Amino acid sequence: MKPALTIHHDDIVAAARRLAGIAHRTPVRSSRTADARTGATLFFKCENFQRMGAFKFRGAYNALARFTPEQRRHGVIAYSSGNHAQAIALSAQLLGMPSVIVMPHDAPPAKLAATRGYQQGRAGSEVILYDRYTEDREAIGARIASERGMTLIPPYDHPDVMAGQGTAALELLEETGPLDALLVCVGGGGLIAGCAVAAKRLAPGIEVWGVEPEAGNDTQQSLARGEIVHIDTPKTIADGAQTQHSGVFTFPVIQALAAGIVTVSDAQLVATMRFFAERMKMVVEPTGCLGAAALLEGAAGLPDLRGRRVGIILSGGNVDLARYASMLA
Repeated sequence: MKPALTIHHDDIVAAARRLAGIAHRTPVRSSRTADARTGATLFFKCENFQRMGAFKFRGAYNALARFTPEQRRHGVIAYSSGNHAQAIALSAQLLGMPSVIVMPHDAPPAKLAATRGYQQGRAGSEVILYDRYTEDREAIGARIASERGMTLIPPYDHPDVMAGQGTAALELLEETGPLDALLVCVGGGGLIAGCAVAAKRLAPGIEVWGVEPEAGNDTQQSLARGEIVHIDTPKTIADGAQTQHSGVFTFPVIQALAAGIVTVSDAQLVATMRFFAERMKMVVEPTGCLGAAALLEGAAGLPDLRGRRVGIILSGGNVDLARYASMLA
């Protein structure tokens, strides 16, 4: 029996209505160099140009926009390595509610500074730091939510978050028409789950492939075993994909709709970052390069996509500039 899906296409359409005029409708870009290199026709959905610099704004705002007046009064708490943190902080600011963000102490300085910047002027808004290798962010978040009466919005394992993320694929296919394949980065699975639901409705024959860092292939392992696999915090430059397990909401959708999961190395991510900087004049963070790296650098297990129309979600562009320069050097 197929697992029940936790979100449906109607949820994504409703999220798109909430986001209209609030989120950016990000550009879809192409590259003749990339097409020639891969033999495919590629369409890059540039979420690095989204508000706060990543797709995470879509899911965060959609979730917070559905809060009751009582929830808004008490505020929101979230845990994140950076992009979800910024997304929640900005969304809370726009909707006039306090926020608490639990972030790892080694989060990229640019993401930490941006999160604090979005919270300025909001009473009760703060950042709480923790050690991602020795402390449990989920336990910290749950404890604070209980103590303060705040609503916890996790970075991926929440139906409203998943539906908001799916609007990226909705926009992409509305602009490009049917695609043969879609490549999506995978951390906890919120983006690929939402995008798969939207893509499968608009292009039923599409293959949706997830891409993880080699060091953090928990979702790939989970699909192979048929159950959620928990791993140690992976050490990878793709900080947005340093998740330890898929979600109870996201995993059934990935099981049902994804064609598979492939992995790429940190070196392949750096090569792809360099390609975007040199050829397309764009800053894309390491996690944002996962989908593109799988095709541009040749991930094992990815099918031959020559002659096919392929969409690729570039999930974000939030990277510390000094670190970015050192990686490309």
